[in-house]
Amino acid sequence: MKNGITPVDPATFFPNRFLGKTLFVTGAAHGSIGGATAERAAKEGARVFCVDRKPEALRKTVNEITAIGGTAIGHLADISDPHAAQGAVDACVQQFGGLHLVLNAAGVMDGNDPALPPDFENTTHLLPAPLHAATDAYWHNVMNANINGMFFCMRAQLRQMMAQETGGAIVNIGSIAGLTGLPGNPAYSASKHAVTGLTRNAAIDYAAHGIRINSVNMAQTDTPMVFRAMEFVKWAMEKGMGSGMASFKSASLLAAHEPDKRGATPWEQAAIILFLLSPDASNITGACLATDGGWTAF
Repeated sequence: MKNGITPVDPATFFPNRFLGKTLFVTGAAHGSIGGATAERAAKEGARVFCVDRKPEALRKTVNEITAIGGTAIGHLADISDPHAAQGAVDACVQQFGGLHLVLNAAGVMDGNDPALPPDFENTTHLLPAPLHAATDAYWHNVMNANINGMFFCMRAQLRQMMAQETGGAIVNIGSIAGLTGLPGNPAYSASKHAVTGLTRNAAIDYAAHGIRINSVNMAQTDTPMVFRAMEFVKWAMEKGMGSGMASFKSASLLAAHEPDKRGATPWEQAAIILFLLSPDASNITGACLATDGGWTAF
C-alpha cells in the first residue's frame, strides 16, 4: 500500500516565536482550525484571546493552553453582532494591553446554530439549497456569520491597531468556495468570495500602516464543522435534495493520494496561518493562499 503524506505533528512548535505578542482568535473552539492555531501560538509564547459562541468547546481550548503553562482567556460572543465584536476586542485590550496578531476563523456552512447538535429534519429552512430553493433565513444566517461578523471584527481590530501605531498581522479564513464555485451552497460560496474581497481591499488600505492582511482558503479540513457538513450531504443525498453537481469533484490532489483519502488536519492549517502571522512572512500581504491540497489546481 502506498504511503500518504505525513501531516504536521500537533506537538510541533517554534519556541518563543510570538513571545510578547497578543493573538486574537475568533472561532477558537477545540478541534477547529482556530482552536489548533490558538494552542500552537500559545506554545510559541503568544498571549491568546479566544472567542467563540460554543461555551464547552471554547473552555476546552483555554484549558488545553493553560494546562501546558500558556496564557489564554476565553470570551463567549456571537461576532455577527457588531457590539459583541467590538466588545471582544475591547476586552482583549483590557486584559492584555494591546493587539498584535489576529486570526478571524469564525464561520458556518449552514444557517443553524453551530453550538447545537444537527437536526436536519426539523431545520430544512436553514440548510443549504440551490438558489431557487434557498430561504431568506438560510441566506441571512450564513452571511451574518461569515462576512458580516468578519467585517465587524476587522473594523474593531483595525481601529485598535491604528491607534497603537505598531503595525500588525491579520489572517482571515476563507475557503475554496471563495476561489471557485461550490455546488449547492450559494450563501457559503458568496460569503467566502466576500472574504476574499475584504481581505484584498484591507491589505491595500492598511499596508502603509505596517498591517499585513492575508487569507487561507482550504478544501476539506477535518474539523467538527466539516464533519457536520458531511453528515448533511449524506442526509441530503438520501432525501434526493441538494445539487446534482456535488459528486463531480470530491477530493483534492493530496487527498486523492492518501490511502484513507483524509482531509487536511487543523494543525496543517494552523502551521500556515502562524507562518503568515510571523515575521517570516514580512513581505506577504493581500495574498489569498490556496491551502487546499491542490483542489483549485485542477
